[in-house]
Amino acid sequence: MGQSIEAKAVELNRATLTVPISGMSCAACSARVERELNKIPGVLDAAVNLALEKGTVSYDPGQLAPAEIIAKIRNIGYEVPEENLELLISGMSCAACSSRVEKKLNSMAGVQSASVNLATGKASVRFIPGMVTVTELRKAVEALGYGARPAAGVSRDEEGQARQREIRLQAARFVLAAALSLPLLWMMLAEVTGWHQFMLSPWLQLVLATPVQFIAGWQFYRGSYHALKTGGANMDVLVALGTSVAYFYSLVSVLKGWQTLYFESSAIVITLILLGKLLEAVAKGKTSEAIKKLMGLQAKTARVLRNGTEEDIPVEEVEVGDLVLVRPGERIPVDGIIVEGNSSVDESMLTGESIPVDKGPGDEVVGASVNKQGSFTFRATRVGDDTALARIIRLVEAAQGSKAPVQRLADKVSGIFVPVVVIIALLTFAGWYLHGAGLTAALVHMITVLVIACPCALGLATPTAIMVGTGVGAEKGILIKGGEHLERAGRIDTVVLDKTGTITRGEPSVTDILAVPPFEEKGLIGVIASGERKSEHPLGRAVVNKAAELGIALEEDVGEFEALPGKGIRFRAGGVAWHAGNEALAEALGVDLTPVLPFTARWEEEGKTVMIAIADGRLAGLVAVADTVKEHAREAIAELERMGLEVYMLTGDQERTARAIARQVGISRVVAGVLPENKAREIQKLKDAGKVVAMVGDGINDAPALATADVGMAIGTGTDVAMESASITLIRGDLRTIAQAIRLSRRTLRKIKQNLFWAFIYNLIGIPLAVSGVFTPVMGGAAMAFSSVSVVTNSLLLKRYNPER
Repeated sequence: MGQSIEAKAVELNRATLTVPISGMSCAACSARVERELNKIPGVLDAAVNLALEKGTVSYDPGQLAPAEIIAKIRNIGYEVPEENLELLISGMSCAACSSRVEKKLNSMAGVQSASVNLATGKASVRFIPGMVTVTELRKAVEALGYGARPAAGVSRDEEGQARQREIRLQAARFVLAAALSLPLLWMMLAEVTGWHQFMLSPWLQLVLATPVQFIAGWQFYRGSYHALKTGGANMDVLVALGTSVAYFYSLVSVLKGWQTLYFESSAIVITLILLGKLLEAVAKGKTSEAIKKLMGLQAKTARVLRNGTEEDIPVEEVEVGDLVLVRPGERIPVDGIIVEGNSSVDESMLTGESIPVDKGPGDEVVGASVNKQGSFTFRATRVGDDTALARIIRLVEAAQGSKAPVQRLADKVSGIFVPVVVIIALLTFAGWYLHGAGLTAALVHMITVLVIACPCALGLATPTAIMVGTGVGAEKGILIKGGEHLERAGRIDTVVLDKTGTITRGEPSVTDILAVPPFEEKGLIGVIASGERKSEHPLGRAVVNKAAELGIALEEDVGEFEALPGKGIRFRAGGVAWHAGNEALAEALGVDLTPVLPFTARWEEEGKTVMIAIADGRLAGLVAVADTVKEHAREAIAELERMGLEVYMLTGDQERTARAIARQVGISRVVAGVLPENKAREIQKLKDAGKVVAMVGDGINDAPALATADVGMAIGTGTDVAMESASITLIRGDLRTIAQAIRLSRRTLRKIKQNLFWAFIYNLIGIPLAVSGVFTPVMGGAAMAFSSVSVVTNSLLLKRYNPER
């Protein structure tokens, strides 16, 4: 009997979890996973199917959570694949709504994380597909009374149209409510001023107030029903409860012949709240204008060469490999590489760089940029969702749908806000009634408490500021991945800069030339470049580029070329035996460098590489080559230090070279000789010292350091940079955008704090005033209507901010 009872108890506490498992290659793998799962305390039985790549685990939910089983599988060394889903949520009216949806989604088995954004009306869900389906996620939201559908199946145009429909619907409700409430408002003002001849009959007041209550205000009843049905409460409950008390009390008064009526209060409160909802909907639409601007940059058609003929086709039909023709003044349709023609291209819409960039064969062009002068033909390399513009739009959309950690407090408050307000309202009624104020006065004060409380502002405080801030950044070529990264960027106190490709241009160029008579500078560069064009060495390419820059024609009669590993090159030109290389080469040839030692010493101290030119065994001159610092680098670093930031340079170069570059740009803190794999360790040291660190690098070679830093900033062009490795992508190569990104983050964080302050202080002041009887229901309704509007408007002021100043 005891065994039977025990078996029943186990059966009652049994739950089954089916998990997809990837990475298993043989029966030994599946057996190992199965064996390890069965060892977990609380697991009753585990079976792993190699062919289906699934594990089925029976467990005691009282001892074990699904997340622990998934963590164990990953610790063994196998992967439980995840998917990301974005759901469009309709019907949310306040922070309590978004909090309920988020809580429900996070409670579902298989959901790793869910975040709901009230401002965008979207839920971002990370889930394990084998444990929960998209349909189940959607139905869970719908069971709460909200609409839900995958955002992937909805075009941006449809989203915009839906937003416009919502604005039109709210406008229609407001116009109806306002038209019917105006006579009641006039009557209320007349009563206050003593013009009793303007009083309306009770039955006429009932006729005017009823459509406002049940047609214009029906959305509040519908929202209340769904909220209460699932055990929740939101703003709709407060509005419906408060106005219904006023309306039905007045209805009873009409039927009983009592003198006191509050039809005007219920109708005007609903009208004011509808006005607030309308203004809020319009303002929320403006927060996403950055996305609209980016989308507006996309060309609609492309002129392609197919089968030897030109044809205009929709940009969506362009394929990788197509030859695309672009004429002056036209917008480039997709990303590609020029194969024929030269022009200058305005890339300011994407990079913020106002000066057109010269382009020729072999150069990359970015879709949405504008061809200014010449015509050219390019081969499409990225089309559709793979273009730089499409990736930027996706990044900004993801950022605008994210949450900042500072929002957590508001989320916690909004989860309990409405029940607490209802309790305060009931206590207000009881307090006034028991102290002899009478039923009517007690009801009025209770109604005021219900309608003045507003959790909307709490829900909109953070997301609206993030939407505007990330949008402003995108327009300036600063792509911030999300609210969490934006908040951390606002707290940065230390900036670490990689040297090559970040502070410097990343490619060497000739900086100094010294010709020993009878040779002169141009002739010397010309002959060395003639020999170096056969070399693949970066220093040689720098000399060839310098000759091209000076317009020097290279000699054609170059022979006997030979690369001398570790030393330089030798060749014959114009009947002269030439050598170009380092000091080791000069010593091997017995060349006396004494006359030029002051030059070589100074240039090497400046971090430059000195190339020695030797003609027929005689010293002909010196050429200094260095990786030059970027334009505005010194200005940018000075700006960072003016902002109170500590600036470090981190490089794998030798100490002398690193110090030379650091002196040029005004950096005093240098960490040199660091291997790429050790850069992350140096960043961690700074973090361990209590600093909030930003690492700025090219986003590819510096990926470990970027990931280790509190904020990783990838600097480079939108087509090249590895956006995935950094928290913030600075599309332009201009170091000044680092300061701009930090300033923008600080300003946005300040806006968030202002919004949260006003959202909290509004309720902390407004509710006591309502409880004490200072506010009337109409005053409370007006305050509630404009509280969320004021928060959104404050966020919109951020659009005027220019981070370049």
